[in-house]
This record gives sequence, C-alpha cells and structure tokens, in this order.
Amino acid sequence: MAKLLNTNHSIIGKYERDEVKPTIDVVKRLADELDTTVGFLLGETSQVNVLKDPAMLKRLNDIDALSEEDKKYILYAIDGLLRDAKTRAAYK
Repeated sequence: MAKLLNTNHSIIGKYERDEVKPTIDVVKRLADELDTTVGFLLGETSQVNVLKDPAMLKRLNDIDALSEEDKKYILYAIDGLLRDAKTRAAYK
C-alpha cells in the first residue's frame, strides 16, 4: 500500500494505529487504489460503489448547483418517487 500511495510503510502503520490522519489527497488516492469511494472509507456509507456512476454523480452535482429553493423542490419530488418505488418493491 505504501508503494501505491508513494509514501513510507511507517506512515501507513501510523494511519492504521490512528496516530496520524491522512490528508484528503491521500484518502482520495487510497479510495482509487481500493476501487471504492472516500465516503465508504470514512464510514459515511456501507455501500462500496455509491456515487461511482458518473451519470448519477453528474445529476447530483447539477442539483447541488441550484438555488436552495429549487433543491428543496427537486429533493421533495425525488423523495416521493423513492417512497413509491420502495412501496411497490415491498408488495412484489
């Protein structure tokens, strides 16, 4: 892992023992090398491939660029669609 991250093995050990925190650049490279996401490494999600779909990530970035009011309405609509899809799936 140290070679892949272009660092020393002792630094990797310090990361593992929680003695030192890696920089965000190191975490990004680590996520790339492990074929996962930064969110997964940080424990923010249990899904390894969340947001690895470029089309989905683009949609989320487009939504994020909107005004707060527009985001509110779009997320409200998405929440309703997700609720309906989950309900349909529960009755199959």
